[in-house]
Amino acid sequence: MAYYHRLGQIPRKRHTQFRQPDGTLYSEQLVGTLGFHGVSSLLYHRHPPTDIRQVGQPEPFSPKLLKDRPLQPSHLRTLAQTTTGGDYLAARQTMLGNADVTLSICNPTERRMSYYYKNALADEVIFVHEGRGELWSQMGKVAFEPGDYVVIPRTIIHQLHFEEGPVRLLIIESFSAVETCRRYRNHFGQLLEHSPYCERDIRPPSELVVDDAQESGDYLLKIKKEGQLHHLTYAHSPFDVVGWDGYFYPYATSIHDFEPITGRLHQPPPVHQHFEGHNFVICSFVPRLFDYHPLSIPAPYNHSNVDSDEVLYYVAGNFMSRRGVDLASFTWHPSGIPHGPHPGTVEASLGKKETHELAVMVDTFRPLYLTEAALPYVDPRYPMSWQPDFVPEAPKAADMMD
Repeated sequence: MAYYHRLGQIPRKRHTQFRQPDGTLYSEQLVGTLGFHGVSSLLYHRHPPTDIRQVGQPEPFSPKLLKDRPLQPSHLRTLAQTTTGGDYLAARQTMLGNADVTLSICNPTERRMSYYYKNALADEVIFVHEGRGELWSQMGKVAFEPGDYVVIPRTIIHQLHFEEGPVRLLIIESFSAVETCRRYRNHFGQLLEHSPYCERDIRPPSELVVDDAQESGDYLLKIKKEGQLHHLTYAHSPFDVVGWDGYFYPYATSIHDFEPITGRLHQPPPVHQHFEGHNFVICSFVPRLFDYHPLSIPAPYNHSNVDSDEVLYYVAGNFMSRRGVDLASFTWHPSGIPHGPHPGTVEASLGKKETHELAVMVDTFRPLYLTEAALPYVDPRYPMSWQPDFVPEAPKAADMMD
């Protein structure tokens, strides 16, 4: 994230003496990227962030990718799966992935994590389909609600705290930095006038966590790295930060604040782009006016994914080009097969003035693979759903967004 933010108490100059009320020094920690050449933040702890008490045995924590399945369009129906596990980590079920990115569902039943979590190799983007709560991290609290993207850069220690009620999350794990789109920024990093969102739509941490940071004890940190979940116990809470400043921190931004780009004729998917990573992009389909040429066709045209896979996650509304697709479903159209609107949807779109659909799209530039965990959700009839006489199952819900 490319703008400066500060929170709490910090000294006037970096790397100078900054003392606690009892006279001892606060412990300084630089959290940065690309060695010392990328974005970074400087944190001030009450206790050294290095005081490991115990190292536990790692446990396997990676999806099994299936690379021998037939090439075909796929539909994963996850709406009926209201819970997928206990806490935020146990509830993750990865549906699709490759070496650049994974896409997981996560519908936890536990409201609070009893430990701390860090992804050491990947940024995580949490799309909140249902549920409310707060992200707690070393940098403070970020509140979230339905429609929010919560962006957590790698190495940020955090917990998720959910309010009462159902929780349904889409988690996009990126093995490169997740950034705003380059074409939306000037060379200073500021978002430009034609960007569909701006810095006012980005919510950084607003309040430091008041944790039991003064107390010595056993504080379990689970670190995800190289397909393993590592268990390290520290002597003090990682949330003992009294202040920080910099450019590297978690934040939230809402799909509802994404301003659509429209035109006289059908606009291609890049106009919906919200974020980018290495070899993939994240797009937001939001309510918008349709094309206003007198002969325009609102439905998308057939297209061949020559060098990318396209995944759509359906959030709310009725997606006009698809039949029989539930909310909380994924459609995956791999490279090598042309795809487009279902029969009858092109004619049905003529004369339509607007859409109220909400969806998250992930386009990857290397092939994706289904996971073993995704198999129970596969709709076996979907590859044949472009047949004129195909009768889809009725979607199970009309709208789930607040």
